[in-house]
Amino acid sequence: MFFVDTLEFEGLGNRSYLAGGAAAAVVIDPPRDIDQVIAAAARRGVTIAYVAETHIHNDYVSGGLELARVTGASYLVPAAAHVSFARTPVGDGDTVDVDADLVLRAIATPGHTPHHTSYVLEQDGRGVAAFTGGSLLIGTVGRPDLVEPRLTQQLARAQHASAHRLADELDDEVPVLPTHGFGSFCSSAQAEGDATTIGRERTSNDALTLDLDTFVQRMLAGLEDVPAYYAHMGPANAAGPALLDLTPPERADAGEISSRLAAGEWVVDLRSRTAFAERHVAGSFNFEGEGKLATYLAWLIPWGKPVTLLADTPRQISAAQRELARVGIDRPAAAATGDPAGWIREGEQLASFPRARFADLARVRERGDEVAVLDVRRDSERVGGYIDGSVHIPIHELHGRIGEVPDGTVWVHCAGGMRAAIAASLLDAAGRDVVAVDDGFDAATDAGLPLASA
Repeated sequence: MFFVDTLEFEGLGNRSYLAGGAAAAVVIDPPRDIDQVIAAAARRGVTIAYVAETHIHNDYVSGGLELARVTGASYLVPAAAHVSFARTPVGDGDTVDVDADLVLRAIATPGHTPHHTSYVLEQDGRGVAAFTGGSLLIGTVGRPDLVEPRLTQQLARAQHASAHRLADELDDEVPVLPTHGFGSFCSSAQAEGDATTIGRERTSNDALTLDLDTFVQRMLAGLEDVPAYYAHMGPANAAGPALLDLTPPERADAGEISSRLAAGEWVVDLRSRTAFAERHVAGSFNFEGEGKLATYLAWLIPWGKPVTLLADTPRQISAAQRELARVGIDRPAAAATGDPAGWIREGEQLASFPRARFADLARVRERGDEVAVLDVRRDSERVGGYIDGSVHIPIHELHGRIGEVPDGTVWVHCAGGMRAAIAASLLDAAGRDVVAVDDGFDAATDAGLPLASA
C-alpha cells in the first residue's frame, strides 16, 4: 500500500507532499522549515529517500536542499534548471524506486517555468497520484509570466500542451496534487475546492476544455500583478538557500522600538486589526499574524529593510518568524510582546483610529460629510463593482502612492477587512486621519452605497 500526506501552508497558499510506502518516502516541493516534514515522516515511520522539486520556485524559499542534506536523501531537480549546487538532475521519463512496488516517474510539463516537471507515483505500473506543482492545478494552471516577459506567450502555450499530456497519460481517477492554487499568486486563477482528479479536470479546466488560442488569450487577460518579493525567490532557490535560523530574535524595549522607527525601519504589529486600531505604537504597521502575513509584508516592505515584530505572545512571534522565513525574511531585527503600553517610552501616547462598517459610511455620506473613500482591492476585484467616487490604489502600491490619496478623512476598504487594516496603518503612520472599514464588500450594496462598474 502507499500513502500521500499533505502539508498545507495557508499563508502562502501552497502545499507540499510526503508520499511513499511502508519503509521509504519522497517529499515533493518542501517548505523552508523542514522540521515539520521530518516530523511527518517520523509519524509514518518512513525514511525520506528522495526530495523532489517540480521547479525552481518563485513564491517561496525551498527547504529541499537542506532537507536532502539532513536526511541523506537524493535531491531530484529538473535537469534544465540552472542551479549552483549538486543535485540529481531529472529528465522526462526518468524514474526512481521509492519503495517496494512504488516508482516515481518524471513528466516534463513546461509552462509555469521552462523546466517544470511533474511527478507521477506509480504502484505496480499504474499511476496512483500526480504531483503537478505549478502545471495542472484545480480548475486552472500555474501562471506563465514569472520567468521572463519575452517567454510568457511561449510558456502559456506550453501550459496548454502540458495539461493535455497529463490528461492523455493518466487515468480519470488519478488524484491531481498541485503545489500552487490555494491562494498562491503563482496560480493564474484561484482554485475552487481543495481536491480534484484527472477526470474532473478533463471536464472543467480551461486548459483541457478550450482550444489553444482561446485558452492563452483568456489566461493572459486574467493575470494579476506579481508580488514584488517574487523577484528574490527564484535566485535564492537557484543559488541554494542559506541554512534556516529560527532562534528567537533579541528583545526590543521601548527605547529600541522608538529608535528603529526613527531610523526608518519597519515595526510590524502582528496583533488583530481590532486590537491595533484601539491601541498601537505610532508609526508601526499592522500585518495580522493570522492573515496572509508573509505574502503582504514581503510584497510591501522594501527588500532588505530591517523589521521588528510586536505581538501579544512569544508564540505569535515564533509563528510569524517561521512564516516570514518561508519568503526569505530570515531574521527579525528584534521583537517585543505583552501590553502595548510597554512598547512606548514614558510620556508618549499610544495611537488609535476608528473602525466602521459600510453602513456607517453610508450614513456619513447621507449627512453630506466630505470624506475620501479609498479602495485597496486588486484590479480584478474592482472590475466587478466599486463604490461610486472612490479612489483606487491596490494595497501593494499604496506605500509608494500615499501622496495620491485625497485630503481629509480617508475611509479605506478592501473585500473583507484585512487589507484595509494594513492600508489604514500605513496611512495612520503617515499622519493621515483614517477610518478602517472592517466589513465584507457585499455589505456596501446592502447599506445603499451607490456602486459603479468599470
